[in-house]
Amino acid sequence: MKRTILVFGAIAGVVASLMLVLSMAMLKSRSTFFFKYGELFGYTSMLLTFSIIFIAVKSYRDRYLNGFISFKDALLLGLGVAFTASTIYVLVWVVFYKTIFPDFPQFYQQCMIEKQQAQGKTAAELAESREQMQVMFSYYDTLGGLIAITYMEILPVGLIVALFSGLVLKKRPSFKS
Repeated sequence: MKRTILVFGAIAGVVASLMLVLSMAMLKSRSTFFFKYGELFGYTSMLLTFSIIFIAVKSYRDRYLNGFISFKDALLLGLGVAFTASTIYVLVWVVFYKTIFPDFPQFYQQCMIEKQQAQGKTAAELAESREQMQVMFSYYDTLGGLIAITYMEILPVGLIVALFSGLVLKKRPSFKS
């Protein structure tokens, strides 16, 4: 099971990381697509990436367990893949943020404020939005906070897919008397 977790987790982690870097490139280029659909793009790509969990559980079940797997084992395998992929994603983001895009919080806040201004938000609404983003990005001030907030971004998606995969793919042998 460990090998399956590492292989599929690495694949999912690399795919998620590539999508992250693509997202940051779109943000930095001030892509209008990113500003309209950035969150949708991000979470859709995470969901599609974590569909690898479903493939991993099915592959393991069919290849090593003669087509049968308990919910517990399917869930554990899915969680392992999700955690492995998320860890790769977090490591890539921390390195990317610290070396290539250290001004990300300021850049993101500026872009979001400009977007809200274009939508006609009032000065009070803009001030409230600025304050909320400053609180959100205050976690970036420490390495532990940066790592934790990044895990909170991706890992829940993986947990949901792992749970779904366990529920759908569990299969017990039927015993006939």
